[in-house]
Amino acid sequence: MNAEALTPPPMPGDAAALIADMGAQARIAAKRLAQTPTADKAAGLVAAAAAIRARASEILAANADDMAAGRTNGLSGAMLDRLRLDEGRLAAIADAIDAVAALPNPAGTEIDRVTRPNGLMMSRVRVPLGVIGIIYESRPNVTADAAALGLMSGNAVILRGGSEAVNSNRAIHAAFAAGLVEARLPADAVQLVPTQDRAAVGAMLRAQGLIDIIIPRGGKGLVARVQDEARVPVLAHLDGVNHLYIDADADPAKAAELAVNAKMRRTGVCGATETILIDRAYPAPLGIIDALVAAGCEVRGDGAIATLSPHVEAASTGDWDTEYLDAIVSIAMVDGLKGALAHIDAHSSRHTDAIVTEDISAAERFLSEVDSAIVMHNASTQFADGGEFGLGAEIGIATGRLHARGPVALEGLTTYKWLVRGSGQTRP
Repeated sequence: MNAEALTPPPMPGDAAALIADMGAQARIAAKRLAQTPTADKAAGLVAAAAAIRARASEILAANADDMAAGRTNGLSGAMLDRLRLDEGRLAAIADAIDAVAALPNPAGTEIDRVTRPNGLMMSRVRVPLGVIGIIYESRPNVTADAAALGLMSGNAVILRGGSEAVNSNRAIHAAFAAGLVEARLPADAVQLVPTQDRAAVGAMLRAQGLIDIIIPRGGKGLVARVQDEARVPVLAHLDGVNHLYIDADADPAKAAELAVNAKMRRTGVCGATETILIDRAYPAPLGIIDALVAAGCEVRGDGAIATLSPHVEAASTGDWDTEYLDAIVSIAMVDGLKGALAHIDAHSSRHTDAIVTEDISAAERFLSEVDSAIVMHNASTQFADGGEFGLGAEIGIATGRLHARGPVALEGLTTYKWLVRGSGQTRP
């Protein structure tokens, strides 16, 4: 496919052939991007952001169609919130692309260098991963974020969005591709799978040699399928069963404000708090409950919490492992920091967990012992976002232990290679 082609090739007879064709074109584009100067890639992103702004009415009309279909199909309020675009959110999408364009490009940077006793000079240099397959649900902003981060880091991306956002994704992708063509960059660097056939997902997962890594972003079902079926490496973004622990030495006003913001600012984002843990020695637990109820949140609590307020419903065993993505929170009383750590260890999805306390030693122990991708002190878990980390945008929050962890942005989309420079050394 040449740079002028903005429409995908005709759908072949089977998904494997489609993905093979897209993968081959992506591989060519990735090789070109790896040699493209950073300034040229930045110019392409600026042009893509401008194209999205120029086509705002088209994108919002496409999103309105998706929203209407979502309501008809019974999407939850949280899912509709993730799907919804308005002028402000679309402007933020374009601004995020511009922000990525302004960031330093990690590809080509030297990590470290050493000269061995035999005179060999060895260095590690960051390089792009190659071709990245991204499978995601609901959020149309992922189309732009993934495209921008992939391009700037020198990777080609193959995007497969969820059916609930199909019109929004196509409109955003068309605008982005138009910007690349205007900047004389390969449109095949950012491709959107042109079918919602689930077989295309399976073909991506089996595309060894064409796709270098798969990044799933969605619910447990999607991530589980990707991890079970993938024949290429997977960088998983799992659900956010996030905790806010209110220590005995927390400031009551600060604790109530953080609890409401962490849960209710946007309930449908993966950084939303789902479980609040309160130290039995904390003096104002009812204030936390009342603040949440006043904000419109349903509270489910254990026995100790339920005795404090008639507004609390009894929590079930499953509540402690649930990502509600809704105005619902579970609250449990725990025996101090030790009890909080034990509960988090048993129920956290290793995404984001926070402590509210004025006791610095307790905070430092929490930061040290909680094994999550993001651990916070006296801050809302809603800050679990690549933009808030100064990364411009993110593809997702990686919750595993290998390669990248936390917000995955430019650096997370690179690996490294060793460069060895000698002067004729031979090994004895």
